[in-house]
Amino acid sequence: VQLQASGGGLVQAGGSLRLSCAPSKRLFSRSTMGWFRQAPGKEREFVGRIRWVSGSTYYADSVKGRFTISRSNPENTVYLQMNSLKAEDTAVYYCGHSTGWTTRESEYDVWGQGTQVTVSS
Repeated sequence: VQLQASGGGLVQAGGSLRLSCAPSKRLFSRSTMGWFRQAPGKEREFVGRIRWVSGSTYYADSVKGRFTISRSNPENTVYLQMNSLKAEDTAVYYCGHSTGWTTRESEYDVWGQGTQVTVSS
């Protein structure tokens, strides 16, 4: 499977953006789709994840209450809705696929190409 991420851009602090991640083929029941981000000079960090079949989600504390992950089965797409954006949310955002329910980057086997999100203060 390949992942195509899109939707990044420039937004003012307090604004919103929605990122999309489209797998190249239908996902199966054990699939988890995760979002990670990497700011300049920092390591990639976990943002949130969603279980493809059940829709269960889990978020990093830094984004809880501001970011929402959802998926559309008909469109075969995962979304990351980001509200109340802050300057510290500026990063390249990546979607990843895993067969486990995990926050560990190493357990994601396929990655999208990344999309830049820049929040101006």
